[in-house]
Amino acid sequence: EVQLQASGGGLVQAGGSLRLSCAASGFTFDDYAIGWIRQPPGKDREAVSCISIRDGRTYYVDSVKGRFTLSSDNAKNSVYLQMNSLKPEDTALYYCVAGPRCTEVDQHRGQGTLVTVSS
Repeated sequence: EVQLQASGGGLVQAGGSLRLSCAASGFTFDDYAIGWIRQPPGKDREAVSCISIRDGRTYYVDSVKGRFTLSSDNAKNSVYLQMNSLKPEDTALYYCVAGPRCTEVDQHRGQGTLVTVSS
């Protein structure tokens, strides 16, 4: 059974930083892409970032480029989303997702972790 355990959300002031973690289990980590999607209050879900574990390639939505960094620790079957220079518009429920590739990453989804950025 695929399990994705997200953590690290919280309340932070604009300009601050948070690091989200996602611990994965139940599948061959190296064969997957792991990513984050977010859903702001009252809005649609949005893909934020993704990493292809096999080759390490990362992808980011334009609105977070230069501020967010996604990395993986293959020994721990975990990925980390370092979020810097946070803005109020980053406020959302963040979900860790996994799939065979970044274009199909939302096949498995963990519980969300709430990020709230105050102005």
